[in-house]
Amino acid sequence: MRTRLAGALLSALALTATGCAGAEGSGQDTPQGTAKAAASAAAADRVEPLANPSEPQLPVTVRSSDGEKVTVEAAERIVPLSGSLSEIVFTLGLGDRVVARDITATFAQAEKLPIVTRNHDVSAESVLSLKPDLVLAETTTGPEEAIGQIRDAGIPVLVIDPAKDLGDVGPRIQAVADALGVPAAGKELTKRSEDRIAAVRKEIPQCAKGSGSTEEPRVAFLYLRGSASVYLIGGKDSGATSLLEAAGAIDAGADSGLEKDFTAITTEALAQAAPDAILVMTKGLESVGGIDGMVEIPGVAQTPAGMERRVVSIEDGVLLNYGPRTDQVLKSIVAQLYAGSDGDAQ
Repeated sequence: MRTRLAGALLSALALTATGCAGAEGSGQDTPQGTAKAAASAAAADRVEPLANPSEPQLPVTVRSSDGEKVTVEAAERIVPLSGSLSEIVFTLGLGDRVVARDITATFAQAEKLPIVTRNHDVSAESVLSLKPDLVLAETTTGPEEAIGQIRDAGIPVLVIDPAKDLGDVGPRIQAVADALGVPAAGKELTKRSEDRIAAVRKEIPQCAKGSGSTEEPRVAFLYLRGSASVYLIGGKDSGATSLLEAAGAIDAGADSGLEKDFTAITTEALAQAAPDAILVMTKGLESVGGIDGMVEIPGVAQTPAGMERRVVSIEDGVLLNYGPRTDQVLKSIVAQLYAGSDGDAQ
């Protein structure tokens, strides 16, 4: 589920109840808010490649997360099987070598590439028809039979652990860069990404920086798919905890004792979580009819977030990628949580 998630700014909502002063209502209700939302969406729809990409030095042999040793002889026709891995390849400056994409690669530079997944399952036939010389996958990529079929055809398949938190940004970038024969570019991109994340964290309002402070906003991550009647609340393993904590917030679901990645929403679970704000994916929010529809989900309207209609909305394709654009995601979360507060991050 994490591979489906992520940064267009829909609203900038103040959390006055948390002790950070701010204006009520959505930031895009004003011309200034609309302009910021548009600028944020435009930035989030594109990746920013390194200024001076390196030429791959191959062959290399690397260790795959599934225990296999993978020798990469060439990287002229690359197929990344997740949006996050596609982002990394393009940001390393090697996007012109990518010949296909997973359905979750939604950024502008990849949008014209053929899709080789069906409902998030890999089509081995589609991949093989493109004659790749390297396939990048995650341990969650499936079905296993498809990955096995690609390997049996003699195509190197490098499997990388999925992203779970901010600490995964550097290792995932470096793993891809090493496999592509550009380790120095991996170090450069890792430093750029981590420096940008650190810069955003410095901009968080002072009232949100105290650990365990009663002023820290409680934010529940809801995974919504109205068309399929899927309404879930994120827990300890949802992947959102690290982002929320970096933004000076508390993951309300995890803090309320939800151990699994996602649990079906119930009135009791929401009451226990008691969120001041709700984090959602943009398409998920749209699928339930926007904020008006979301507060109709049983239990939402009774939470502080539901009563105040406080929502943080991030584009599906980038929210939990934990990669080169994570600083943009974090900046959007911070802007929406603390709009109008003293020392807010804009």
